[in-house]
Amino acid sequence: MSTLPAEALSAGVPAPAARDAEEAAPLAPPARLLPSLAAVYKAQLSRARVARIPLLFVATFQSIGIMIMMRGVVDGGSEARAVVAGSTVLVVAFVALNLLAQYFGRLRADGGLDHYATLPVPPAAVVLGAAGAYASFTVPGTLVTAVTGAVLFGLPLGHLWLLAAVVPLSGAALAGVGAALGLLAPRQELATLLGQLGMSAALLLGVLPAERMPEPILWARDLLPSTYGVEALARAFDRHPDWTAVALDLAVCGVVGVLSLALATWAYRRAAVR
Repeated sequence: MSTLPAEALSAGVPAPAARDAEEAAPLAPPARLLPSLAAVYKAQLSRARVARIPLLFVATFQSIGIMIMMRGVVDGGSEARAVVAGSTVLVVAFVALNLLAQYFGRLRADGGLDHYATLPVPPAAVVLGAAGAYASFTVPGTLVTAVTGAVLFGLPLGHLWLLAAVVPLSGAALAGVGAALGLLAPRQELATLLGQLGMSAALLLGVLPAERMPEPILWARDLLPSTYGVEALARAFDRHPDWTAVALDLAVCGVVGVLSLALATWAYRRAAVR
C-alpha cells in the first residue's frame, strides 16, 4: 500500500497532482519581434509569389504609359523630373497602398485576422511582414520605370542609387496607410474604394508638376506621405542635387513611415479583438 507525501496530505492535494506541479515546465518566452517578422514576411512573400508577375506588369505598365502621355506636354527641366519621380513612386503606391488596403480589408472580412490572433506573434510583426512583402514586389518595377523615364526625358542616371532609400521609405509610409485603411474600413468594399482613392491621390498629386497646381492642392500634396519620396527622387535626376534637401525629404518620409506603421499596428490590434 502506497503512502502519500506528508506535504501532499497536509495541503490536501493528491500525490499525482503535487508531483505534476513540481515537474511542470515553465512557459515558453513570448515570440520576439524580428524572428516573427521574418516568418510572416517569408510566408506572405511565398503566398503572393504567383501573382507577382501580373502585379509588376500592371503597376509598371501603368506608370510608363503615364510618362509617355506626359511626354507630349512636358519638355524637360524640373517638370520632367517631377513626372518621372512621381511615376516611379506611383508603382510603390499601386502595390503598397492600394493592394495592401484590399488585402487587409479582405482578411478582416473573411475572418483571417482570427488566424493571426491565435499565433504567438506580435501585432507589429504581422503588419510589418505583410507590408514588407507587398513593398518588395515594387523594386523591379520602380527601377524599370525610373530608367525608362530618364531615357525618355533625357535625364541623368548617375544618382539612381537613391532608389535604394526612396523605395523602402516611401513603401513603409504608403504601406502603413494602406494597411490602416484596410483594417479600419467597416466593409471590404469600402477598403477597396479607399485604396483606389489613395492611389488616385498619389497619381494626381505626385505625377503632375507642382508648379502647375493651385495653392489649396499644394496643401493636400504636402499631406500625402509619398510626396517627400517624390521630391527626393526628383532632385536625384538633377546633375547637381541639393543633398541637404534630399536628406530632409527622406527624413520626413521616414518619420511618416514610422507613424503610419504604428497606426496600422494599432488598427490591427483593434480589429483583431472584435
